Amino acid sequence: MALVVVTVAATPLVLGGCTDDGKPAARPAEREVPSPELTLTPADRSRDVPLSAEVAVLVKGGKITAVRIADDNGMLVRAQPREDGSAWVPTVPLQPQRTYTAEVTATGDSGVTTTRTTTFTTMATSTKPQVTSTLYFADKRTYGTAMPVTLAFDPPIAKAARADVQRRLFVTTNPPQPGVWSWVDDGSQVYYRAPDFWRPGTTISVRAGLQGLPIGRNRVGDADRTATSMIGRQVAIEVDNATKQMRVLRDGKLIRRIPVSLGKPSTPTSSGKMVIMEKHQRTRFDTRGEPNGGYVVDVQDAQRLTWGGEFIHGAPWSVSDQGHRNVSHGCTNVSAAAADWLMGVTQVGDLVTFTGTEVRLQPGNGWTAWNTSWEQFVKGSALPVPAALRPAPTPVPHANAAGGGSPTSGPAASGG
Repeated sequence: MALVVVTVAATPLVLGGCTDDGKPAARPAEREVPSPELTLTPADRSRDVPLSAEVAVLVKGGKITAVRIADDNGMLVRAQPREDGSAWVPTVPLQPQRTYTAEVTATGDSGVTTTRTTTFTTMATSTKPQVTSTLYFADKRTYGTAMPVTLAFDPPIAKAARADVQRRLFVTTNPPQPGVWSWVDDGSQVYYRAPDFWRPGTTISVRAGLQGLPIGRNRVGDADRTATSMIGRQVAIEVDNATKQMRVLRDGKLIRRIPVSLGKPSTPTSSGKMVIMEKHQRTRFDTRGEPNGGYVVDVQDAQRLTWGGEFIHGAPWSVSDQGHRNVSHGCTNVSAAAADWLMGVTQVGDLVTFTGTEVRLQPGNGWTAWNTSWEQFVKGSALPVPAALRPAPTPVPHANAAGGGSPTSGPAASGG
């Protein structure tokens, strides 16, 4: 790379036109100021570039000060830098079989600049089968404080491809409340949440930029999905099988107790931390062909908690059992009046915690992002977790400490 030569001129102090030894004063030596070095990807003249391509930038000896991306008609392409400045990500997918030119300028500490360009052509629309993605975070909604950003995939994403997919998932919050993506073991879902519940009033913007993304060897992403919504008031529900009572809390304060009847021993309700997924004023349960099923019933004021079919709903037929015994097929039965009242209080995204039942909530059976500790949750990320979000290491007990050492702060581990 050529060096930019900067001549630094200086006029030395001259007495009678000579130095002290009578010789002419020497001129200061010229010094060379190196230019920043830039490497761009896709490489110049690349072809068959995926529609999900980003302009990656490696810079040495300077900082990026300008990026311009345009298509072959001269139309500018909007792009946003990644947080680490490693790439500029177009805000919408690139178009198939189009040529794009990216011009990037870097400036060194001395003010010397370097500009590099790369021109590349995108691939034709892929004929490979697509991975169908579903974003369970709609636009212009108000959600509860436990709402995880959830993406589901059909077919599930193999472990080897999860990092590539996760790099194309973007979340911003205002005010800032950074979080982490975590995969369900089978790759069918990935969740995003922060270490603690969202603060009421937080705005969350999501982009799943998967259109045209190569996923493994044989598939591509189906679509580019975006949504921006707000977090509403804090509401939580606690259900204790031992007492057959539901506690409804708003901003941490108890506002109502409601008798319940849960799943009978042959079809028990799950214990764990669930999130309200859907709300229906009226729906039909049709369990014909399912294990322990075979019935059809219309219910009022139903709120879904799991993919497996656990709901809170009005059940006037079991009012005499509510608060005393479990008679349902796994759902949480409450009176018609209580179910109607709950529909006016809760939001999709509110936390519902069950304790004391015969079975535990299985990962991925609903939006189970909160049914694990933060330490376990971050282990599900396919990318390195930022240092600020890594759990603090558990102190190692002193060799002579009695009883295993001092207790550590934080949530207790789940019981056996």
